[in-house]
Amino acid sequence: MKARYKAIVDRYAQQIRSATLTAGTRLPTHRTLAAREHISLATATRVYAELEKMGLVSGETGRGTFVREILLPSGLGIDQQAVATDVLDLNFNYPALPGQGELLREALRQIAGVGDIESHLRYQPHAGRQTEREIVAAHLSGPHFQPSADNLLIVNGAQHGLTIALMGLLRPGDVVAVDALTYPGFKALAALYHLELVAIPATPTGPDLDALRQICQRRHVRVIYTMPTLHNPLGWVLDRNQRQALANIARQYDLLIVEDTAYSWLIRRPPPPIASLAPERTVYVTGFSKNVATGLRVGAVVCPPALRPALERAIRATTWNTPSVMIAMVCHWIQDGTVARFETLKRRDARQRQRVLNAVMEDLPCITHPNSYFAWLPLAEEARADRVVKALMDNNISVSTAEPFSTSGTVPQAIRVALGSVPVETLRHALQQVRAAIELEQSR
Repeated sequence: MKARYKAIVDRYAQQIRSATLTAGTRLPTHRTLAAREHISLATATRVYAELEKMGLVSGETGRGTFVREILLPSGLGIDQQAVATDVLDLNFNYPALPGQGELLREALRQIAGVGDIESHLRYQPHAGRQTEREIVAAHLSGPHFQPSADNLLIVNGAQHGLTIALMGLLRPGDVVAVDALTYPGFKALAALYHLELVAIPATPTGPDLDALRQICQRRHVRVIYTMPTLHNPLGWVLDRNQRQALANIARQYDLLIVEDTAYSWLIRRPPPPIASLAPERTVYVTGFSKNVATGLRVGAVVCPPALRPALERAIRATTWNTPSVMIAMVCHWIQDGTVARFETLKRRDARQRQRVLNAVMEDLPCITHPNSYFAWLPLAEEARADRVVKALMDNNISVSTAEPFSTSGTVPQAIRVALGSVPVETLRHALQQVRAAIELEQSR
């Protein structure tokens, strides 16, 4: 006979799916449910846990349990499928510039006409060829950071760089300290490799480093994952003192640091990377997707010499090597100045889009950076982000709730908007609809 709690779960599930209980409805407290259904408090908790696993409700610490909007498109965040051609994608960033297609065509012609073309048909060194690693290392070098080609590995984009860092250096069950709001792709990797994420509370200017120290005192943390330069989604840029403090914490507690710099090129003169302040324990990860093109899956990892063998084995286990044609194209564009030109133009483009954002949003709360390709829009306390997302999707605009980014027990009610994937005038119109949807939800 079906357990009684299962019957309660099924009844609630049917009411939610039939819209008898509408999105945003606050469900009874655990104690009220227990009394109403004549079940124990533990069983009531189990009912809500089961509904949450089914994606039908969400529990929010201090606020209660709410019915979720189940008509949202499946797979927000890292798992999102490609949106339909008539949908304006304000969820993912793939900034492009006019004429990039022709530049690609010309680069392929040049690669085909010079060098040993047949070499691209053979296996390559796992970390990339020496000359290409030297080109990438020189490109990443600056006043405070001069990576050695010997400690640089070429990978299939920054996401692959994060993958080999976790796969090569950690074991299931290891604890990783991560911002309470962070890059969804890292969350997906952590789940895949059965790592435990411990959330570092956020302040307006960066992670709460005092809270991080307390976490390290209580837990056996192995790694800190950080985005110090243009954090995704909150846009902060840590100053040098914050970076040094984070490096000091890592030394004090013997932690590794995974430094994600996917968007750092948007800042013209950023503070020194953490890899320059704690080179013996930092794995620096970057890519050429956002500054060049998302389809060119080329990235780089800079690591301490002692960690290179483990990371190289992870490359071998996952992809063997990054496709050499892609590497050759990126290196060609580094050497002829195309990458630098792209970065300059996209920095200008990001600032223009931020001006559009500021003009449209005006007095609405908005957390962002003047050089960023994204913005974080907190909602009023009683507003529901999933209802805003659903209303916008009904108008063919795709944005994300906070859920894919959240690593803490409480998911904030907020909208994350990507600014870099639609024409500027289209963006203005889409943001006006985002604002209208937020205002309508907050007026309920």
